[in-house]
Amino acid sequence: MTPNLDSLSEEIQQYLESEHFILFRSRTRLLDEGAYIYWDTHKQPDYHRFLDCALQLGVRLVHFHSREFRHEHREEALELLEEVELTREEKRDLQRRIKELAIYEGFLCAIEMTFDFEGRIYVFELETEWFDEWRDILDSLEASDVEPAEGEGGYGGFYSNN
Repeated sequence: MTPNLDSLSEEIQQYLESEHFILFRSRTRLLDEGAYIYWDTHKQPDYHRFLDCALQLGVRLVHFHSREFRHEHREEALELLEEVELTREEKRDLQRRIKELAIYEGFLCAIEMTFDFEGRIYVFELETEWFDEWRDILDSLEASDVEPAEGEGGYGGFYSNN
């Protein structure tokens, strides 16, 4: 997979418009309740085939969401790192890993397309390899059992506000 998805995002949006899909630019739908069916992007990474399925079902409305990795995400993770119960070595390792991801700030880290059919949400999602590293870091921070301060949603809404 490519280090960023910016050019692919543009390509997909142009294709959707050229094929007369109704392009609905949305926030992520993966936080909504619903019955999800995921496209196997590992075996079939070509978005054309996913969209062909929508066409064959008579679906023209496609929800499109792209997620950008921003400086604020790293800063919030570094602040949270100061509060967690980890050894000095573990904290240094996580801090180094968080700082290394600075080179990806401003790049897209995920593309999500969805469509609805008969009460189910069909999902096509691509993520960069370095986004897996980011998720590993967040999982490590979450595993440290630090509760977010009152009124905070944890990790600055990384999954929902992009």
